[in-house]
Amino acid sequence: MAFHLTLAFAFGLLGNIISFLVCLAPMPTFYQICKKKTSEGFQSIPYVIALFSATLWLFYAIFANDATLLITINSFAFFMETAYIAIYLFYAVKKDRLFTTKLVLSLNIFAFGSICVIAMFLTHGQKRVQLLGWICMVFALCVFVAPLAIVRKVIKTKSVEFMPFSLSFFLTLSAVMWFFYGFLKKDLYVAVPNILGFMFGVLQMILYLIYRNPKKTGDDDQKANELPNQHSIIDVAKLNTRVSCCEPNATTVAHSRNDREEQQTMQINREDKDATNTV
Repeated sequence: MAFHLTLAFAFGLLGNIISFLVCLAPMPTFYQICKKKTSEGFQSIPYVIALFSATLWLFYAIFANDATLLITINSFAFFMETAYIAIYLFYAVKKDRLFTTKLVLSLNIFAFGSICVIAMFLTHGQKRVQLLGWICMVFALCVFVAPLAIVRKVIKTKSVEFMPFSLSFFLTLSAVMWFFYGFLKKDLYVAVPNILGFMFGVLQMILYLIYRNPKKTGDDDQKANELPNQHSIIDVAKLNTRVSCCEPNATTVAHSRNDREEQQTMQINREDKDATNTV
C-alpha cells in the first residue's frame, strides 16, 4: 500500500514538473509581445481557456481527498495564465481587449461563478466532489479534442508548420504521467481525460513524422519543369530584341547612304563657292 502511494506521488510529481514546463512554453511569445509593444496577430482564447481549466481543477482539488499535487500545479497555472492575460490586455488593441474582457467575464466569472453556486449550495460532501469531477472531466475532454482542428489542417496541407513536435511530445508525456497518477489514486476524473490526451498526442507525433519532410506533388514538379522553359523563352526574347536593335534593316541603310551623298554634295558646293569668292 505504501509503495502504491509512493508510486502515485512519483507520477504526480513528474506530472507537476512537465506541466510546469508546458505552462512556461508561451513565455517567448509574450516576450515578443512586450518587445513589439503590441499583441496584434496573437489570440487570447487559449490562455482564457487554460485559466478556466486551472480554476476548475483547483476548485475540485480543494474538496478532493489528498490532492496536494493537483493544487500545486493548478495554482501555478492559474498565476501564469492570469499574468499572460494581463500582458495581453495591456498591449492589445481596443477590439481585441474588448473581446478578451468579454470572454474572461463570461467564462471565468459568470460560468465559474455559476458552478461555484451550484456546487456549494446544491451539493454536499461526496456529491460535490463527484459533480466537480464530472465537470472537470467533460471540460478536459473538450480541450483534448480541440487539437483535431490542427490535425485536420496538417493532413490537408501536408505540413507540420503549425504543430511543433516538442509541444506534442511534452503534452503526451504529461498525459501519461497524470493518467498513472489518477489510475493509482483511483481518481477516474483525472485518469479518463488523459487517455484521450495520450491518444491524440501520439497521433500528432505520428503525423509529424509522416509530414515533416513534405513530398513534392505532381503540380510542384510540373511547375519546376516549366520554370527552365520559361527562363529560356525570356532569354531568347531578350536576345532577339538585342539583335533587332543592333541589326538595321534595308530602309535604314538606304536612308544612311542618301544622307551621306547629300552631305558630300553640300560640302563640294561650299568648296566651289569659297573658291569663287577668293577669285
